[in-house]
Amino acid sequence: MKKYIYTVMFVLMSITISQAQRMLPKQKGLELSAGSFSGDYPGRNYYLNIGMTVNGKNGNYQLWVLEYSHQYYKYKDLRIPQETYTGEGGYSFFLLGDAGKNITLNAAITGVVGYESINRGEDLLYDGAKILSQDNFIYGAGGRLSIETYLFDRFVLLLQVRTKVLLGTDLEQFRPSAGAGVRFNF
Repeated sequence: MKKYIYTVMFVLMSITISQAQRMLPKQKGLELSAGSFSGDYPGRNYYLNIGMTVNGKNGNYQLWVLEYSHQYYKYKDLRIPQETYTGEGGYSFFLLGDAGKNITLNAAITGVVGYESINRGEDLLYDGAKILSQDNFIYGAGGRLSIETYLFDRFVLLLQVRTKVLLGTDLEQFRPSAGAGVRFNF
């Protein structure tokens, strides 16, 4: 008997949740996400970001993000750190999804500006070698493909693959990554 009661409750709750209004125009959201880069030290190359979204029409939204990323590069037996601080602004376009926008596929295009620091500004290594790459202001463009699903009426789970093409850097210009995050819609 309990099994039938739980089944009925689950069906009623899913009907109620699926009829909630989602992605309302001008609704704002706070997004937190983290992920990793590929490279010499997988698991130690990561990014963290916090962003704000402003919903538009038809499931599209503006995206404003502040990000910190940390990567290591290999030199002999040494790990040389690279830290990047960026700001992004752009627009995310609704590609696919169900009518209630319970699960969606979005693609975003962003502009990127920031600063990168290599080996915390120190250009000499322990063996006398000199790092020729320098700290730089960077700029470029970014792209993101994300699958977004509502966990609750205001909480969204994000799974995303991203890339940035950066100019003004002495290191990699093409930086792909993958990650996950959550968004709270106000």
